[in-house]
Amino acid sequence: MRRLNPLLAAILVAALALPARAGMFDDEEARARIEALKGEHAELVKRVDGINRNQIDFANQIEAVRADIAKLRGQIEVLTYELEATQKRQKDFYVDLDNRVRKLETAPPPEAKPEVPKLDPAQETRDYEAALANLKALKYKEAAAGFLAFIKAYPNGTLAASAHYWGGYAHAQAKDHATAADLFGKFAAGWPTDERAAGALESRFSSLEALRMPIAARATLELLADKYPATDPGKRAKLRLKRK
Repeated sequence: MRRLNPLLAAILVAALALPARAGMFDDEEARARIEALKGEHAELVKRVDGINRNQIDFANQIEAVRADIAKLRGQIEVLTYELEATQKRQKDFYVDLDNRVRKLETAPPPEAKPEVPKLDPAQETRDYEAALANLKALKYKEAAAGFLAFIKAYPNGTLAASAHYWGGYAHAQAKDHATAADLFGKFAAGWPTDERAAGALESRFSSLEALRMPIAARATLELLADKYPATDPGKRAKLRLKRK
């Protein structure tokens, strides 16, 4: 048998070994790519976890800010109403004083039937302001008791509506949801055209939910959505009814 040329033999050996080396390089490249993809996947998972944590923290911060805004809004509402009520009381006081003077000037003879004595408006104002002062000082139990006493003493007074509304608010803050629901309901029924009537029904709903009275709570939502559909509380009531 003739011997191969040494150069031709070397070329033949290299050619035979080439596919095996190519396969080896392909495997190593694939493994490297897999490892790189694993690293990218781990990095993406880490980034997603970080984003989720940031979203939770951000959501908690938003809720805290909303709570602060709601608290400030309530304080502003109390102060605004107090100013308006004070101005109205002053006007009513002078009107009442003028009427009293006129009655004295045109008083009937002694033999005429005397008038039925009326409540002292000044004392009514003092009693109301005492209860309101406790509410502003966040003394909810004292304020709640004060408004109940005021309602009993002056059921037909000029401040009866406000006493029912703020009395309901004070009882709700004091966690006496039964009395709060009752006062808010009486306010909405007795003064339905008052701008606070829709808010009173929404507060009554919240108290009834706290008492776990779903039937009464739903009835209140339906009344609110039907009677005050254009108000913010009425719109929220519609959304709640859709979800229930």
